Amino acid sequence: MTVLEAESAVKMELLDVAPKPGATEASLVVSAENAAKALSSATPRVSLVIPGINESESLGELAARIAKTLDGVLEYEILFVDDGSTDDSWKVINALHAKDERIRGYRLRKNFGKAMALAVGFEHARGEIIITMDADLQDDPADLPAFLAKIEEGNDVVVGWKVERLDPTNRLVLSRIFNGTVRRATGVKLHDMNCGFKAYRREVLRTIPLYGDLFRFIPAFAAWQGFLVAEVPIKHHARKYGASRYGLERILRGFFDLLSVMFLTRYSKKPMHLFGLIGLVLTTLGFLTEGYLTVLWFLGHTIHDRPLLLLGALEIILGIQFFSTGLIGEFLTYQNQKRMDTADLPIREHIG
Repeated sequence: MTVLEAESAVKMELLDVAPKPGATEASLVVSAENAAKALSSATPRVSLVIPGINESESLGELAARIAKTLDGVLEYEILFVDDGSTDDSWKVINALHAKDERIRGYRLRKNFGKAMALAVGFEHARGEIIITMDADLQDDPADLPAFLAKIEEGNDVVVGWKVERLDPTNRLVLSRIFNGTVRRATGVKLHDMNCGFKAYRREVLRTIPLYGDLFRFIPAFAAWQGFLVAEVPIKHHARKYGASRYGLERILRGFFDLLSVMFLTRYSKKPMHLFGLIGLVLTTLGFLTEGYLTVLWFLGHTIHDRPLLLLGALEIILGIQFFSTGLIGEFLTYQNQKRMDTADLPIREHIG
């Protein structure tokens, strides 16, 4: 169910429980209670989006620990997204839903990856605050109040910081190299950008597109859009069930994604600044090279057999191509800016 569908459902339920003309005081109280229940069940304060694959052994314990932390504190819902599991994960999710209607599940046709699983969860989440967790019990639900407190302080994105990580040494080393590089490249001072335990205001996820593996860089995109990003120390537990799917390949993909993030955050609104600079450098080098050969030619030297002649021509051609790419990028940016909906404008609040 989308947010709009949820709002429609609330309106229908409120109409069903609305007091009829001539109703007694007792019936008015019952109607008010029913309306409150309908509104509460349809619009939870917090949505927990938990993607996973082959985590059937941990789902029940995770749901119980979340309930222990949040029951009686606020209204919440849990969205388990089964990313093409081959074990009993979907059966477990069905059983959990039968016991507690606040638990909902979405099963993907096959393993599409974490980005797609998160996108499904974000699309169907109804809470004002959306929290993502891993399903392997390495994230501790007891830390949820700390995330909510940071959001209540006025932050838009809160990222978990695993102060004492209980991972193999090779994973710790790779993670530190990756996070150090990300901090320097993006300017967002987070200890663990890749941590799956995060909290977002709904507005953030409505503003930032999610595709590929760029979900881990949502805090960087959010900071670039002017949202307030903070981090909170969390406890980290060793994996209790199953095996980790974290390896060198994931780190390499992360560095490629980092290049994409740097381009999108710095130059998506001004592509000519990047392509124009590269084009200017290449064209200048090309003209200098050809100018040098021209001087040699006037001095009586042969230049037709010199590699520099071809190199200079190639530099000029590439420089012109980069300039052209920058101009096309500027044109597309301009057209997209003209179509921008007023709801997409980066306004935090207003009065009057």
